Amino acid sequence: MSNFSRRQILAGGVGVAVTSSLPTRSLWAANANDEINVGFISCGGRAGQLMGKFAEVPGVNIAGLCDPDEKLLGLAKERFPKAQGWTDLRDLIASDSIDAVVVATCNHWHCLAAIWAMEGGKDVYVEKPLSHSQWEGRQTVAAARKYNRICQIGTQQRSDPMQAEIKKFLHEDKALGEIKSARVNRYGVRPSIGKRDTPLQIDKNVAYDLWLGPAQDQPIYRDKLHYDWHWDWNTGSGEMGNWGVHVLDDVRNTVFQDSVVLPKKIIGGGGRVGLNDAGNTPNVHFAYFETGSIPVVIGLSNLPEKPGDKKAAAHPGPNSGYVAYCEGGRYEGQRGKGAAFDSDGKLIREFSGNRGDGSSKGDQKGKDSHQANFIDGVRSRDSSILNAEVSVGNDSTGWCNLANIAFRAGKQFGHEEADAVSVDIWNDLIGEMENHLSNHSIPIESSEIKLSAVLTVDPKTEQFVGDHSETANKFLKRKYRKGYEVPELA
Repeated sequence: MSNFSRRQILAGGVGVAVTSSLPTRSLWAANANDEINVGFISCGGRAGQLMGKFAEVPGVNIAGLCDPDEKLLGLAKERFPKAQGWTDLRDLIASDSIDAVVVATCNHWHCLAAIWAMEGGKDVYVEKPLSHSQWEGRQTVAAARKYNRICQIGTQQRSDPMQAEIKKFLHEDKALGEIKSARVNRYGVRPSIGKRDTPLQIDKNVAYDLWLGPAQDQPIYRDKLHYDWHWDWNTGSGEMGNWGVHVLDDVRNTVFQDSVVLPKKIIGGGGRVGLNDAGNTPNVHFAYFETGSIPVVIGLSNLPEKPGDKKAAAHPGPNSGYVAYCEGGRYEGQRGKGAAFDSDGKLIREFSGNRGDGSSKGDQKGKDSHQANFIDGVRSRDSSILNAEVSVGNDSTGWCNLANIAFRAGKQFGHEEADAVSVDIWNDLIGEMENHLSNHSIPIESSEIKLSAVLTVDPKTEQFVGDHSETANKFLKRKYRKGYEVPELA
């Protein structure tokens, strides 16, 4: 296939070898049946779900499995006994038996794993959010262009046919008139991740240096290594990067039809409250995005309505979805379904979709899913047919990254600073958050709650400019561990 090897990754010299030897891909890796051999980088929970989805796609063979945790790797091998297994992703990437890879690692690995794979001549399906920091997302887009690779992001609702119906309803038919504003929600209760007195002991079955990769080697005081990495800035992006990226991507797609790459300004804040655990990402988060046209807010909370409750905090619209407020009513959208209401609140139309999972019946099973769309791109070598091409993923992830930066660059919340934005949906959201926090005996104007200044963004450079930009720009790129640096390609 190519002269690429793990040694070239380690030496940082893959570029010349790859660009001079990439195949046309009319024949697939040592496979007489014209199957696409897919390798999985990670064998954790989300990877396991994706293995099932890719296995349903006609002409796909699960040929490679990789995880630094030997227990997770072993479980995946039981499920796919014919697949070759590795603990080091560089060995999977260097294998001539693999055509495309699925990156379903912790967030901090997404970009580097995807870039290494594309440098190695592989096409890439990478889970959301694309990046752990905005700078590395730009490098991943640049890698796809430099190495002419097919790269799809795992915002699977982009492959739901319902999305096209919604856009026609809102924009062509203008059934509700002009869209005036949009609100995004992610409300779902999450428990404490624990707070240990001594650092977590890493299981001997985990190759921890590989698990860390680009992240810093810091002691872990939560109870579990896996999944709860989401709530640590060293490895995760909080709920904003976990679920926020899905619902913000929906708004970019259906409300803006991808016309707004990044917002022009942002203000945001929140806190990690009510848990006293080892997490440091906010479990209450709110932000306003000035787009130059339709104003957007996002409200997010992992706290219950009141202490001891199981239900999420009160709010308008779906728990995980969005509301498009229009001249003649509103549209409420969420994964797999939606509903339109007139100005009197009367239901006038419902929408039903497949969540991007494709058909589950008959000979169509697996043929029209988000994963099948990626495989169609791999076969055709046409990235334009992808429903969530890497640049789209970088843009949608960017909204989340900016919201996270606003929180991290913030100072103690003050109403005077919040009043710098005089837009009704922002004022309403702040009022809701103040009531929500008061239910937990937390004043919004306290040291536990932060708020940024209004930050100005240059969408072309993906940098902050003007007042307070120096503070905010420090969060655009992380510090990488030696040997695991994301290369600068853009």
